[in-house]
Amino acid sequence: MKWWTGEYYDNGRKKFESQGGFLDEDVAFNHGMEQLAEIRHGTHVSNRDGSMLMTDWVDTWAGSIDHAHLTERGYKSVIKNHIKPYFKRKTVGEIDVIAYRAFKKHVNGKLAPGSAGNVMMVLGMILDDAVPRLIKASPVERTRRRGRFVKKPKERKKDMAPAAVERLALNAEIFFGYPGYVFIWTMAMTGMRPAELFGLTREYCYPNWPASDPRPDPEEAERYEEDMERYGKGGDLMPAIRVERQVQYEEHELRFFTAKYGSVRTLVVPVFLAEMLEKLLASHNSEWVFPAIQGGCLGAVNFDYKYWRPIADGAEKREGPRVRKPRAEIPAVPAFKGKRLYLIRHGHKAWLDEDGHSKFAVESRMGHEVPGVEGTYSSVTVPMERAIMRSLQARWETLQESLKRSKS
Repeated sequence: MKWWTGEYYDNGRKKFESQGGFLDEDVAFNHGMEQLAEIRHGTHVSNRDGSMLMTDWVDTWAGSIDHAHLTERGYKSVIKNHIKPYFKRKTVGEIDVIAYRAFKKHVNGKLAPGSAGNVMMVLGMILDDAVPRLIKASPVERTRRRGRFVKKPKERKKDMAPAAVERLALNAEIFFGYPGYVFIWTMAMTGMRPAELFGLTREYCYPNWPASDPRPDPEEAERYEEDMERYGKGGDLMPAIRVERQVQYEEHELRFFTAKYGSVRTLVVPVFLAEMLEKLLASHNSEWVFPAIQGGCLGAVNFDYKYWRPIADGAEKREGPRVRKPRAEIPAVPAFKGKRLYLIRHGHKAWLDEDGHSKFAVESRMGHEVPGVEGTYSSVTVPMERAIMRSLQARWETLQESLKRSKS
């Protein structure tokens, strides 16, 4: 049986497909009519497309996606390490429900549940996008909940006490100097993401910003002028940090990317932190507000392992003739021992919630989109920002009073 695919070669000749092996003329004719019906309805999969290797389709798919840098890097890592090695001899047409289940079993046997779920999510997108060009229907099995609801486990967190943050800051100062002390308090008082802090440079930090803003976007001219009237040093201006970018690795090179989810924003800071930032920038000549021990960018080091773990979990004293850089003992901080650095960001939001600030102002400060009518009609006003500054300053002053009483 032979039928026209509805396509033409470059020379104008029609493209035909065929299939043999029929023992009955009526069966063959009906098969051909089914192919023509599928072609008319756009659901036909040609022999050529159906025989495309899975590895070739995965490369085509990966080249077509357009996501944020970290998301795209994660997808390509899953493809390289799990999907391509497993399906390297399979065609797309051979990936049926049975093959899908076998891969799922394989992945679940090798990876933690969260990582396995991420791999299956990527494979699901790859197979879904193969419909209807390469396969007629996706073999991906969608999870449907049956039976009793089981709540997902949630990370256990403790209230973030200012005294615990101070201990972290002192530990960070022992580990990498005054930049470490200010780094911890900046994260606690702004809720900035780690990569945003790593990539913070002088021109976007108080007291330089907004006068030092590079102003790269002509369409933002009105916002630039408003920033000059609202933020800065002296008078009624509010001290602030501008979050425009983060640092991440791409092709083995540390590069700037826009803030996560495009969450560029301005963060007012309390008076005590403004004074710390001004003192910090005056103490060094690095372009980075928080330089690493060797003077480079913190994004270039394995911060979680090399810096954060000793700061949170504690470390022994370093001394003696063979020690290149002596260091005092770093005491553990129980509230953060074994925990993630990111929890300081979570703690900042909890502080703002405790102080009763506007939901829109809080979510905007965290770099989150507020959905619905509230997100459309609300805006962060000067009184909202001043209220945030006052409440954060009050936490610092209460801590200082407490420390004085404990010493007396």
